Amino acid sequence: MHNLDFSPLFRATVGFDRMADMMDRVLSADVAEPTYPPYNIEKKAADAYRISLAVAGFSEDELNVELRENALIVSAKKGAEEKGLSYLHRGIATRAFERRFQLADHIRVTGASHENGMLHIDLVREIPEALKPRRIEIGRGETMDVKSVEADPASAPAKAA
Repeated sequence: MHNLDFSPLFRATVGFDRMADMMDRVLSADVAEPTYPPYNIEKKAADAYRISLAVAGFSEDELNVELRENALIVSAKKGAEEKGLSYLHRGIATRAFERRFQLADHIRVTGASHENGMLHIDLVREIPEALKPRRIEIGRGETMDVKSVEADPASAPAKAA
């Protein structure tokens, strides 16, 4: 597979450099995508999401969830092992990891919970009022007075319950 050149995209657009960088990262074949720990991304409602990671063997104190520059970073580091333990079979991986998720604009982390070996991170999309669709009232006559009316409930996106 050959590499794609996104430089024409940079010349013709303003403010889309993050998207071009993300496409470049996705299409680069030289970086292997980590598979540990396994995870799910669920769509709970129109504007609500949940990321669930299987983190068996880690306690809440050994897990770290951080939001940095539109990136959600989940990491874990196992504490010191008890001495004197001897395993006949060790199939539960408790190696340190760091998993990154790129978040779209206006996505906010609302909370995280750890139960039954799963780490759940809840997210919601909150579109600012200035970016929501709004209805513009059309006036009669020659006046150029444009008034904006509150968001039309029929055209506004559904809110998560």
